[in-house]
Amino acid sequence: MNSFLQVNGAQLEVSVCSPKVNQDQEIAVLLLHEGLGCVASWKDFPQQLAYALQLDVITYSRIGYGNSSPVDVPRPLTYMHIEAQQWLPGVVAQLPYNQFILIGHSDGGSIALIYAGSASQKNLLGVVTLAAHVHNEALCVTSIEKARQAYMHGDLRAGLAQYHGANVDGAFWGWNQAWLDPDFMRWNIEEYLPCIRVPVLVIQGDDDEYGSANQAQTIAACAGSHTEVLMIPDCRHLIHRDAPATLLNALQQFINSLLG
Repeated sequence: MNSFLQVNGAQLEVSVCSPKVNQDQEIAVLLLHEGLGCVASWKDFPQQLAYALQLDVITYSRIGYGNSSPVDVPRPLTYMHIEAQQWLPGVVAQLPYNQFILIGHSDGGSIALIYAGSASQKNLLGVVTLAAHVHNEALCVTSIEKARQAYMHGDLRAGLAQYHGANVDGAFWGWNQAWLDPDFMRWNIEEYLPCIRVPVLVIQGDDDEYGSANQAQTIAACAGSHTEVLMIPDCRHLIHRDAPATLLNALQQFINSLLG
């Protein structure tokens, strides 16, 4: 069942998938959705992950997404920094766990990296990125322009409205306009990578239409901690839909290693 957290004066939709009944846990997994995602867009993946890991898995819709409070557009080009440094800490502070593991997809992965590299996070055990970006590149811009055309002239808006309801236009244009802004070609978060002090697992599809393998390679080369990279063949941007079994197996191995 979904509920809401009050963060920075806004309501954020949150959902907890638990593998155990009436048993408190000290460690949980927090999933950070992609640039067009929300709680509902994860579908049954959080429940699968909770049972595979035997840990609580929390998802939340960032402001402007799903059933969370709306957000003004256009969004600042630093919106992922704002999410990592102002909103995510507010979410974490309200969760009843002593330690947690971040798993972020696309924008969510970038947010996780900024968060982990911004300050000493004593309750953070590890980070997993799924198709994250640490800099912009032409491949990403080309795909996001295609998404703009599909939203304006195809059925993408109708598909996203099923997840975001009244937030659909703000969710799409807040993401799309930022990434297509010419100044966003200078967007880069590599400065945060050397400050990360927890293990990192970087996962990306070989056929990711939004980012080249250079994204994963850069994280591995620059992160200030032990980093593993998994490139999945025949897999595009939506890893949890294209390669769910491979992804769950990799997450189990990595997170079990974190837990000793």
